[in-house]
Amino acid sequence: MTGVVKLRAGGSHLQQIPNDPRHLEALLDFYAGAGVDCFLQDDPVDWVALTRAQAAQRAQAGSQVASSAQPQQPRQQSPASAFQGQATAPPVPAAPIAAQIGAVPPASMGQAPVLPDREIIAAARDLAASAPTLDELRNCLSAFEGCNLKLTAKKLVFADGNPEAKLMFVGEAPGRDEDLQGLPFVGRSGQLLDRMLAAIGLDRSSAYIANVVPWRPPGNRTPTPQETEICKPFILRQIELVNPDVLVFLGAASAKTLLGVQDGIRKMRGRWMTYPCKGREISAIATYHPAYLLRSPLEKRLSWRDFLAIKQKLGEKAVD
Repeated sequence: MTGVVKLRAGGSHLQQIPNDPRHLEALLDFYAGAGVDCFLQDDPVDWVALTRAQAAQRAQAGSQVASSAQPQQPRQQSPASAFQGQATAPPVPAAPIAAQIGAVPPASMGQAPVLPDREIIAAARDLAASAPTLDELRNCLSAFEGCNLKLTAKKLVFADGNPEAKLMFVGEAPGRDEDLQGLPFVGRSGQLLDRMLAAIGLDRSSAYIANVVPWRPPGNRTPTPQETEICKPFILRQIELVNPDVLVFLGAASAKTLLGVQDGIRKMRGRWMTYPCKGREISAIATYHPAYLLRSPLEKRLSWRDFLAIKQKLGEKAVD
């Protein structure tokens, strides 16, 4: 096979790569190691040009505001002195950065990135609190534009399982398989979770499964603290609406986010805690994330103890 493969790099130039299977395999290995494992857009976005366009628009908007706010002078000011900044008009505060960036949407995307701040977190909190049902909460998340992870994710990963279940699992964020299907824990880690549930006589119809962050971070990276705080009101409301008897944190990240604890998973797991919800306390426990168990199979024995404790706690709740 001869010829070249042309790849667009940054929307500015074309890079020619020999169509050699060995070279292509090495390139794909490099992309996979860097976290580039899926296409995000049909056409590339030239972020450098976009940034310049945003800066130009901000400068133009600032000059227009400054000229309109400048008081009348007793003598006419020359264009040269105005350009050199010799005007005596008071400085005009710039428009909010989030509004400036949002004013210039990318050419091939429907939404520009936003800067996470307290206003966005407050908006997420108000939006989540306004949802009376899980369906409404899902619709709110689908319409929410305050988290930049939505720009790169393929699907919203809201939840799976039975909303009426007494057992709820909460992970950190979806991965590649979850992003493709729009359901949490459907990859290898999800298959292991299914087997662990079956070992104590349960399945997905007996549990409700969700994540703190409902969109996949690019390259399966860890969500930033800002991204977690923006998404946190939605998972809090999700737990309130499900109102389970037993809450299980899969991994330390979800437990730290929702309980405010700082212990590592080794110290935290297997210990019953309480999660305050709607005037009552939910029994909560943390255990190893299934993805960690795939990497460290010897730790499955400890997770087995945790799941036996979960089964026992569910039995106690049923009697009460």
